[in-house]
Amino acid sequence: MSRRLKNLKKIRIHHEGTHLLIVSFLLLLLINAAFFFGFKCKIPFYIIAVASVVFYCLLVNFFRCPIRLFGGDTEKIVVAPADGKIVVIEEVNEQEYFHDNRLMVSIFMSVLNVHVNWHPVDGTIKKVEHHNGRFMKAWLPKASTENERSTIVIETPEGVEIMARQIAGAMARRIVTYAEVGEECFIDEHLGFIKFGSRVDVYLPLGTEICVKMGQLTTGNQTVIAKLK
Repeated sequence: MSRRLKNLKKIRIHHEGTHLLIVSFLLLLLINAAFFFGFKCKIPFYIIAVASVVFYCLLVNFFRCPIRLFGGDTEKIVVAPADGKIVVIEEVNEQEYFHDNRLMVSIFMSVLNVHVNWHPVDGTIKKVEHHNGRFMKAWLPKASTENERSTIVIETPEGVEIMARQIAGAMARRIVTYAEVGEECFIDEHLGFIKFGSRVDVYLPLGTEICVKMGQLTTGNQTVIAKLK
């Protein structure tokens, strides 16, 4: 097991949220102190205090980073790169990299989902590219090609290329991608992080066995979404 993977296993709150959680805590503390000492009537303070606790709990929940290791054989296996719901399973003409028809499986993440992204397959990173774009609602079909996004192409040990695409949404304005060209990657490692809800598309060769159905909930790094030929 790689040293990097051992470090990832220890993460409970994702480092992408550390700064925001600290700043938010201090800001909420100041606001609550102002209401507590600034008003003789404590009702406004109680309202603000409850709202602050709820808001902070939502932030902590958003940046949680569960410890997950895939328990089975990873050969020719494609796992869900994200927690969420399957919103698209269809054959599409992919023109950014493959320039041919591919099977696309899309997972939509709500603000309540874990927002860590995992590599969907073991392999070697062949391409990483960030594209500026719009911030339409992530479940719209055009979001896959017109929204701000990051594209990651991975070649499996068997020589099969698959593509994962992190897509920004109406609320998600920051995509973080850790993958780097030339690196080996593994299912149990983090691909990246998308802040505040969005979508991840996976492009697979025609003939791939799809193991999920529309509307199915997925667990990142655990749910098998497909088996390669």
